[in-house]
Amino acid sequence: MLVRLLYASRAAHAITPEFIDAILVRSREHNPNLGITGVLCWGGDIFMQVLEGGRGAVNALYNEIVHDERHRDVVLLHYEEISERRFANWTMGQVNLVKINPSLLLKHSERPTLDPYNMPGPASMALLDELIATASIVNRTCGN
Repeated sequence: MLVRLLYASRAAHAITPEFIDAILVRSREHNPNLGITGVLCWGGDIFMQVLEGGRGAVNALYNEIVHDERHRDVVLLHYEEISERRFANWTMGQVNLVKINPSLLLKHSERPTLDPYNMPGPASMALLDELIATASIVNRTCGN
């Protein structure tokens, strides 16, 4: 059974390019073996991530994230059973929302900043869908 999980968290420490690279390298090394695909968005100190895959694998990874010292204020925004993946070819796509047009963020939230804590889960998913449609997500696949 496939599921899609969307969560938000705050970084426990400053987000640097090296910090993001370390997360993405680990994801791209381990996720294929787990059958997990998805996308990671960040802006300021906030992360928003979608994980897709088998229910057991996605739940186990989310549980690791909840207990990871690099994250705080981890909140489950949306969880659903799915018939197909949106990110089937994406080991872990990435979006730095600092580079996104603020009007796109305003379309789905109260302010032109990433704040999934004050957005309904479906609005967060709609934002991700628009990012996909506008090709704002980079590094969609990895070379396996």
